Amino acid sequence: MLDGCMPWPDEVARRYRATGIWRGESLGSALRDAAARFGPRTALVHNDKRYSYAELDEWAGRLAAGFAEAGVKSRERVVVQLPNVPEFVAICFGLFRLGAVPVFALAAHRDTELRHLCELTEAVAYVGPGVHRDFDHRALGERLRADLPHLRSLFVVDSLPDAQPSEFAEPDPSDVAFFLLSGGTTALPKLIPRTHDDYLYQARTAASVCELTGDDVYLAALPIEFNFAWGCPGVLGTLLTGGAVVIADDPSPETCFPLLARESVTVTSLVPSLTQLWVEEAGWTEEDLGSLRLLQVGGARMKPEFVRSIGPSLGCVLQQVFGMAEGLLTFTRAGASDEHVLGTQGLPISREDEVLIVDEGGTPLPPGGIGELVTRGPYTVRGYYRADEHNAKVFTEGGFYRTGDLARLTEHGELVIEGRIKDMIIRGGDKISAGEVESYLVEHPAVAAAAVIGYADEFLGERTCAYVVARGEPPTLAELRESMHARGVAEYKLPDRLELIDALPLTPLGKPDKKALRSKE
Repeated sequence: MLDGCMPWPDEVARRYRATGIWRGESLGSALRDAAARFGPRTALVHNDKRYSYAELDEWAGRLAAGFAEAGVKSRERVVVQLPNVPEFVAICFGLFRLGAVPVFALAAHRDTELRHLCELTEAVAYVGPGVHRDFDHRALGERLRADLPHLRSLFVVDSLPDAQPSEFAEPDPSDVAFFLLSGGTTALPKLIPRTHDDYLYQARTAASVCELTGDDVYLAALPIEFNFAWGCPGVLGTLLTGGAVVIADDPSPETCFPLLARESVTVTSLVPSLTQLWVEEAGWTEEDLGSLRLLQVGGARMKPEFVRSIGPSLGCVLQQVFGMAEGLLTFTRAGASDEHVLGTQGLPISREDEVLIVDEGGTPLPPGGIGELVTRGPYTVRGYYRADEHNAKVFTEGGFYRTGDLARLTEHGELVIEGRIKDMIIRGGDKISAGEVESYLVEHPAVAAAAVIGYADEFLGERTCAYVVARGEPPTLAELRESMHARGVAEYKLPDRLELIDALPLTPLGKPDKKALRSKE
């Protein structure tokens, strides 16, 4: 295991291997096996490009050799920041085969976030898209490389390294395969180390619950680097079962509905705000959406009346999903009662998932009791990367992850999410740390103090409101947004609303009383 990562206890890992939960294979070898089984079948579709399993496997092999010739070594970290393109899949599998470790960055990230990821992981390379949506990622990469001695190489998607495939030592399946980003409440994202063992188990188990087969066609509408789109079951689960993955440039109905019709898409995943757009557009489109059998929706709570409308509007089965990049996934099941599908976030995907609801003292509550959701299992990590102090707070001595979510369990073991303990805002599926935004706001010379909260929005689920105590001439919202934008902060983190107040309400401990601020909404 990479230094800075917390492995599963030896006795737990031995049990998972002995029972076949962990199969002892790498992600790179999993693609090789899929290519051997499904060689000529379509694996990836993007616009007018189609790649068979054999072609994807060969492409990954050439990239692995090319990265090796460029100096990337086993276990070294490579930050990968790409939009939804097939190169993302091929590059990641190439790095898996080499034994290098991709660090998944969001396409919306800019200098601040990318520098943090590169520094934390001591990345040796950055892979970007060149110019994408009028932003020059090559120039961003050059800025980072000039400042960070360990960042030796810069690659862009139109000039990727290429060489004749060769054999590499198989990585240890228990070692880190790649890093996902947390959506936690700390200033910048923490890194979640996912191993070959645990992530292959997650993807296969999620695919089984969703009853995926080789006849399924999965539409990757959400950003492909999201855990939801990558492995719940997503791209990876589809490839493991011999299905086809269709990659959408964006998740809008204007882009996706023609793809659904043309490629006979059967499964896809969305966040609630996008689902609302799809439901609204479905009544007007002339595209045939009849192939869609399963729509997964997760990322934020939805109103029951809206949940009830989704299946009939799109002509498919709705699956409510609760999940986290750290591990635990719960899905509602097809054919279950309306109460199950409409009123819960379903059941854990694995019998090995341990799910408890505990009170403030850590004592498990009976069914119906509302408390904090804590969990552990064969695909829930035991710690964040290089974050010992934070890990001591959010993981128990027994290895349970304190999720920060308020929840309850029904008598049948179904999960119902009631809210969040964490100070986090989920805006259209993007997770925003209030603390991070506050840290940027108070750096503005006209801001004496700031507190950020989320407020309800029918379309995005939540938007961000900045409560600001001014210093001198009060700032405008546009000025604050421009100040953050100039620092290279991602667009989705900029506050949507500004409220100027004389002083922040405080708790007895002297901290901003966000409960009092939320009561104003």
